[in-house]
Amino acid sequence: MSVPSGERQSRRYPARLAGLSRLWLAQLVRASSAPQHEAAARQLWRQVLVLLGLGGIAVLVLMVGFDATEIGWMPPRGTPSLWPLRILTDFGQDTYVLLALAGLLLATALAVPLSRAGARQQLLRRGVDLQYLLLAVAVPVAVAEIIKWTVGRGRPFVGGKADAFNFAPFNGTEAHFSLPSAHAVTAFALAFGVAAIWPRTRVIMAVYAVVILMTRLVLLAHHPSDVVAGAVIGVVGALMVRYWFAARQLGFAIDDKGEIAPL
Repeated sequence: MSVPSGERQSRRYPARLAGLSRLWLAQLVRASSAPQHEAAARQLWRQVLVLLGLGGIAVLVLMVGFDATEIGWMPPRGTPSLWPLRILTDFGQDTYVLLALAGLLLATALAVPLSRAGARQQLLRRGVDLQYLLLAVAVPVAVAEIIKWTVGRGRPFVGGKADAFNFAPFNGTEAHFSLPSAHAVTAFALAFGVAAIWPRTRVIMAVYAVVILMTRLVLLAHHPSDVVAGAVIGVVGALMVRYWFAARQLGFAIDDKGEIAPL
């Protein structure tokens, strides 16, 4: 007696899902295969050094000359009329963004073994894009958490006054987790990542990132130098993850000059 087709498919589903998981992991950890990956690496490090250099200068200038002044311009913490910004700022919350990306990636993975050949290729491509976006946000967020804990900068008015130099290294408390802004890291990493895959979204994603940055300042959650540092870390992290994918010919291609572009 033959097994019905639907039952055979249901029995194969876990094996197909496991096979897809192994494939995706193997793709991410395999050796670089793009012919021009060394040229792209050189270009990447130039970009990273420029961003870190300019970003570091901007952070120091803001910290010395503007952070304390800017705090005085903002409305008092807890102002009732700021409730729309408290909602808006959550769109840059790292936990929410990462959970959303992970959920989309999981849904894609679950759908691939059930799809037909034509649709399967599209889903596999979307899966690679989602892997990139998830790692492009997760990697700089993880780095930022280590920096926050190490630096221990106090948030605005922690200690009772607008002090831009309130540092308690290795403090580990939320009150001293100001530098860098995790919201800025998340927003700028996500904005860069989405624009890297779909270049036509650059303006929209730039506006999104800047709006999230501004909400952190108005809500007195961060100093200006915190959000600038977060923006730089977010973009640098997303750049490095993009190179990792491009060097393995996943979602991105490298041309003869070392330029990276979406496939």
